Formats: sequence, C-alpha cells, structure tokens
Amino acid sequence: MANPPNNPWPPLDAQVPQPPSPGQVPHPSSHGQVPQAAPASLTQPLEPNQPQPQPPSHGQPAPPGEYPGVSAYVDTDLPVVLDHVSRSFGEVRAVDDISLRVAKGSVLGVIGPSGAGKTTTMRILTGGLAPESGVVRVLGEDPRRFSRRTRERIGYMPQLFVLYPDLTARENVDFMAALFGIPPWRRGRKVDQVLELVDLGDARSRRASQMSGGMQRRLELACALVHEPTLLVLDEPTAGIDPILRTRIWQEIDRLRSTGVTILVTTQYVSEAEYCDAVALISEGRLVAHATPQDLRRQALGGEVIEIGTSAPFDVRSLPPIEGVVGVRQIGPTQFIVIAEEAGRASPLVNDAVESAGGEVEFSREYRPSFDEVFTALVTADLQRRDGDGGAASAGMVPTTLLRPR
Repeated sequence: MANPPNNPWPPLDAQVPQPPSPGQVPHPSSHGQVPQAAPASLTQPLEPNQPQPQPPSHGQPAPPGEYPGVSAYVDTDLPVVLDHVSRSFGEVRAVDDISLRVAKGSVLGVIGPSGAGKTTTMRILTGGLAPESGVVRVLGEDPRRFSRRTRERIGYMPQLFVLYPDLTARENVDFMAALFGIPPWRRGRKVDQVLELVDLGDARSRRASQMSGGMQRRLELACALVHEPTLLVLDEPTAGIDPILRTRIWQEIDRLRSTGVTILVTTQYVSEAEYCDAVALISEGRLVAHATPQDLRRQALGGEVIEIGTSAPFDVRSLPPIEGVVGVRQIGPTQFIVIAEEAGRASPLVNDAVESAGGEVEFSREYRPSFDEVFTALVTADLQRRDGDGGAASAGMVPTTLLRPR
C-alpha cells in the first residue's frame, strides 16, 4: 500500500501521554487476580509530550498531588507517613529521600530487588533505626518514641528467623503473647487459635529448630498476629518458600486486610504486586513509583496497549486521528500497536478506522504487561532520568516482543 502524502500519525515516540499524577493516597481496590502471561522485557523508551513531575528538593515539602505519596504536611490520621526520609551506612545510601503514605485498612507492597533498601525502610518504621533526615510517623507517633500502647498495636515479622529454636511452636507463640500483656487465662485459647490460623495446629509441640523453613515463616507470622495488631509489618514473608505456601500466606494477608488491618509487605517477587492495594517500587534506596497496580502499568507503558492484526498489509499512516488514541506504531506489514487512554473504549474506534481506511481487522486484543515488565520499565526510566537522559526516561516503555512481527 502506497504511503499517503500527509501522515497524521507522528512516530509513537512523540505521542505518549504523561501518566496522571496520583496525588492521592492509593486506596484499597480489588486485587488478587493473577495476570495473563505476557512477553518479557520492556526496553523501548517513548518520548513524553510534557515533562514528568520530579521529586521535591531534599527537605522541602511538595504541594499535594505533585509527586506520588508526598504530603505537604504530616497527616497523623494516616497509619504510616514517611516524608523525605533518608538513611546511610557509611558511603552507602540505603534509603534516599523516600516519601509515601499508607491508607488505613490497605495492603502496601514494598517491592524491589535484594539490597534495594526495603528492610532498612521497615526497620525505620518499626523504630529499629533512626532516620538521618525526614519525618516518620507510625500510628501518629515517632517510632523511636513509641508509647507502650502504640507498640502493642503493631505486629512485626522480621526477614530472618529470630524465635527461640529450642522452644516448641506453642511455647514461642505463648511467650510472645505474654510479652504483649495477654493474661494467662486468655493466652492458651488465643495461642491455639493463631496456630490453627497458620496451619501449625498439628505441629504445636514441635521445636522450632525441627521445622522446615516454610513452617518457621508461618510460626513467625503467628507470633506477629497473636496480639491482634492494627498495623502489620511483614518483611519478605514469602522469601525462600514454595509457590503453594506463598499463595496461602497471601490469602491470610487478604483475610487480615478484610478485617481492617493495615499491612506493609516487602517482597522481591515482583509478581506479588498483583495482591496489593498500592505498590511502592524501590531501587537503590529510591522510591521509583508509588501507585495502584493498574496505575503502575499505565505509567510503564504510557497508557493501555492494543495489538491489531490485519488480513492484508496495512499502513498505519492512513489512519485519521482517533479519539482516545495517543500513539500508534507499525510492527509488521499486517500488525501494529496502539497506545490508548482506555483500551476498551478505543478498540472499536480503531477497528472502525481501519475498516474505513480500506483495511480488514483480523484480530484486536489488549496487551496486559506482567509486573516484571512494569518493574523493569520503571526502574530503567528512573536510572535514565538520574543519568540526565530525561527525554527517554520520563515516558512509558513498549515491549520489544511487541515490536517483532509474529
């Protein structure tokens, strides 16, 4: 098909919209659905049509809505607030100017590779470490000065096993219950309940040292839950355990969320972002993104992606402007992709436009990236932005596998 003289569709690189700024605390939403399988690797940068908002300078509050999770003031009504928090170990910047807020009764997934700063952030939140700068408020108080009453409202499951190996499962949980002031006449029943909850009822008399790694993780979870906390901090609860047990732990997290418990979960399994109400992506101590899972996908790709296939060769430059479509890219004689604000609304409009231009649509389907792709795209963009390549970094990314004809 001959190329028309006038091309209403500039290259997709110049057509990606700026992802909407969250501005608000991500609130609980439906979650827990497993995404469809998606191609790996998001590596192709797209140019933005306007600059992305940048974090405020260190120590300066940002106006509400200017950057994900940043508050112009410390809102003590929120269970967790971090405002420009930093922490170093020697020359290593473990936490670098992180700001975020957590809504009540929600699950925040703090996701990043090993060494990203997740555990350091959790230790700051629980009072184990003091920040070098910034403000931290947990349940309205400074973690380094928790009152006893506030500390009793927090459950903490550390990354490493710290329980007594020579005590049985029941004795470990009973000891933790006593530390939190649960009276003896309530402890017995409560300990048995929480052991049954994590499926350790039959192993209650087994020593912790004789348990498998997965059973030890569940025992730690039981110890964190025995005093019925309103805020639960879980540091990599699914690390090193099998997929079936990971699923069971997330089912328990979902059950706790439904009762109104606020939960912070760190994980290096990027796919677990699907189970969270909001996600904070951390890399090299920096907060790369803080949004709902769906918004993270939009930020990574610059919108929603539609794959279009035609029965005969078709040139996308023959398409007129289409409402809700912000970019197109030809990936083969009979294939192209569309970046749209809303795929469901744009898809029939694109199909009609193809038909009107003399083409015939063979297939039209929405592409849903995996969170491995989303994480790769956002981290790559952040690294490019830090290196000064702002044009390539501040927009979405397109999967390279979609750029190859199939």
